[in-house]
Amino acid sequence: MITIKSQSELSLMRQAGSIVRDALLLVEESIRPGITTRKIDSIVYEYITKCGAKPSFLGYEGYPASACVSVNDEVVHGIPSDRVIVEGDIVSVDVGAQVGGYHGDAARTFGVGAITGQLSNLIQVCKQSFFEGVKYCIEGMRLGDISSAIQTYVESNGYSIVRELTGHGIGKQLHEDPYIPNYGIKGKGVRLQNGMALAIEPMINMGAKDVWCLEDGWTVTTRDGLPSAHYENTVVITQNGPEILTL
Repeated sequence: MITIKSQSELSLMRQAGSIVRDALLLVEESIRPGITTRKIDSIVYEYITKCGAKPSFLGYEGYPASACVSVNDEVVHGIPSDRVIVEGDIVSVDVGAQVGGYHGDAARTFGVGAITGQLSNLIQVCKQSFFEGVKYCIEGMRLGDISSAIQTYVESNGYSIVRELTGHGIGKQLHEDPYIPNYGIKGKGVRLQNGMALAIEPMINMGAKDVWCLEDGWTVTTRDGLPSAHYENTVVITQNGPEILTL
């Protein structure tokens, strides 16, 4: 069931969203060759808890960390470890925070040091595809309009879209209805209403769309070993257009 958020609920989600945004800005400032993925997670944990919020991911369905840190061909849900980030890597960091029982959720993909033009373009296309989708986050439009806009932009730039993983509604639960594929048909799907909160998150691959999950039960990687990028924000449908809570 899709829940419409009240102004008091949205106030808490704005607080959570701003904490997520600033945690990711801290990661952006800190990420460099030689840092471990576990250190990235500790930066996120320390900031969120310092703000008096709770990390949304820590313990979620047994997930053992506060951030998902996914490197190169890892699409999402990479578990932080002693893995050392090196020059030329790309690293996707997904963060959630909970304030007063309500969540914010966002992700960014960062280049580490000097990265290739191909990787830089992958990251940029992934980010821009989110903004292509957000153009349709307007009352009366349909979910398929968002999905179709993302798909059209990504595929026109020569990349593939992960099909098994989607965006989602968000609020009192980290994952709520509706689920938001990054591919779809314009004019189809649920009609958007004022007060809907959506976590829109394109996940795109340099090679084929096919992915699999590692034995840890969390980390999703590309089957062909080629790089992947991820970009996400929490968005609210309002009478005045989309409000992005995590920017």
